[in-house]
Amino acid sequence: MEKVKVYGYRWVVLLAFALANAIIQVHWLTFAPITTEAASFYNVTPLMIGMLSMSYMIMYIFFCIPASYVIDTYGLRIGVGIGVVLTAIFGLMKGMYAENFTIIMISQFGLAVAQPFIMNAITKVGAVWFPIEERATEAGLAALSQYIGFIIALALTPFLFKAYEMKGMLMIYGVSSIIIAFIFFALIKDNPPTPSSHITEEERFTVFAGINHIFKQRDMILLLIIFFLGLGMLNAVTTWIEQILNPRGFTCEQAGLAGAAIMVGGILGAVILPILSDKFRMRKAFMILAMIGIAPGLIGFTITTSYTILLMSSFVLGFFILSSGPIGFQYGAEISYPTPESTSQGLLLLSGQISGIIFIFAMDKFRSAETGSMTPSMIVLVAMAFVCILMGFLLHESPLIRKEVK
Repeated sequence: MEKVKVYGYRWVVLLAFALANAIIQVHWLTFAPITTEAASFYNVTPLMIGMLSMSYMIMYIFFCIPASYVIDTYGLRIGVGIGVVLTAIFGLMKGMYAENFTIIMISQFGLAVAQPFIMNAITKVGAVWFPIEERATEAGLAALSQYIGFIIALALTPFLFKAYEMKGMLMIYGVSSIIIAFIFFALIKDNPPTPSSHITEEERFTVFAGINHIFKQRDMILLLIIFFLGLGMLNAVTTWIEQILNPRGFTCEQAGLAGAAIMVGGILGAVILPILSDKFRMRKAFMILAMIGIAPGLIGFTITTSYTILLMSSFVLGFFILSSGPIGFQYGAEISYPTPESTSQGLLLLSGQISGIIFIFAMDKFRSAETGSMTPSMIVLVAMAFVCILMGFLLHESPLIRKEVK
């Protein structure tokens, strides 16, 4: 058995990964806060603009398993590197051909292919470089970078669009993608010289054997359902945020800042709750806490006409819904062990992408014909939040988090 050692360079690897994770999220939600303006600019329907975000969910279905296989088989540099290169190429294409909606759509689908090669590696980075008592923290910090990307997309895009118009805004994001690609390949390393944990050394299932193992586990099936409802809810709200809020009199700038408030809350939550989960060596309790906290935030977001209350509700919603993700990813990696980490995480994300597509189309289908209101659909999402709470109580605590105590 090799000597176990924790290396300071793990934070550099996490930084390289975090930059890649942030920029791919920027491209995902670039058009969400300017849906009305973008529909007018390209002379298409709001649903077609929504498709630019939905492309990520659609392509994830097809590329989730292949991406996990590449990451687990060939390591971070090649696996995540594929996503980084695709992000640079198609991100720049969006800027260069900003007036052509067909090229924008093609580029967005190319970026959608890149996403699973990046996002599926969150728990893989932790498993390779971090000891188990830091892995929820690592997942939280990796998710934090994702939420920073969301904030840039939701809060900055309306102002960049007004200041530099469509082409200037998209070129800023495209050039940023190129710069981040160079930084990533300069800093990333596949493995530390020696393992970070005794668990890292043990033999794992292959990707497909791991999938078979996952679907034989009660707690993983429950977790997949929770992610199906919770992540689908998040994907739908962030995609339609301007369309949800506009019928209640909120402007696109206010919708963008409400989205940013969700992400600011998520940043704090992704730092605080995963760290506490590691400190107290508990996963289930903190997931339940997060799911309970989602409900009041979502209710306020659904019914309020006050901008102040909207921002407060958005912050609360973000704090709890976005902090539950990294804890859930790490919990899934632990209870499905020895399934490869990117496989368990990939399936959790896949469930939420499938539901996101369903929820997005359903919310568009059932919006009010007179006012465009999506409030009835939002009430259904509130009911789903309470279902998630009940299912959280049915989970068992992760045995692995208590097994390897230093």
